[in-house]
Amino acid sequence: MSLAIFDLDNTLIANDSDYLWGQFLVDHGIVDQAYYETANKKFYADYKHGTLDIVEFLRFSLAPLALHDPAQLYRWRDEFVDTIIKPILLPEAQALVERHRAQGDTLLVITATNRFVTEPIVKLYGIDNLLATTPEFSKGRYTGKYIDVPCFQEGKVVHLRNWLDSSTETLQDSWFYSDSHNDLPLLKLVDHPVAVDPDEILLQAAQSANWPVISLRN
Repeated sequence: MSLAIFDLDNTLIANDSDYLWGQFLVDHGIVDQAYYETANKKFYADYKHGTLDIVEFLRFSLAPLALHDPAQLYRWRDEFVDTIIKPILLPEAQALVERHRAQGDTLLVITATNRFVTEPIVKLYGIDNLLATTPEFSKGRYTGKYIDVPCFQEGKVVHLRNWLDSSTETLQDSWFYSDSHNDLPLLKLVDHPVAVDPDEILLQAAQSANWPVISLRN
């Protein structure tokens, strides 16, 4: 039995849930439309180029959570998952998850997208273990801040090591599936790194290191 780790956005699903959640807020008039859409696109471009300021982005992306009652936020999130996320679930990704499950492997998703957005998505794949940036929740409200280090780039390694310290799992014979060069620190840590529909930088790195390159898209 091994530890099978999966990135979420553009790996298990066919788009980026962080960007799509921002666009959902824009489309429903929940945020200032012109400002938020422009900023959301810029942050996503920065992410793809490997230049994202994660602290600045989290300040931007978590701010709307502090402006609304959690019950309303959860209703919007349910609608988001039903209308935006479910259509971009990938059957081949589900099949890959199920192959690891059938082998008795421990399943873990580790994602830069915050836990508020990703927790219900990960549950759609039947995966119980999730490492993600965690929005701060205090006195019955989201604060717009986050706790611990952001789960991004080297931060994913920090989160994984902390999780391993509190579990019986190890990295022996471990797997990690990701599409993004932002995940190179973690890909280099596991025994079986796999590039999934990779961006150009990750594709070059995978080919240079002779890592498997696969597609989960139809």
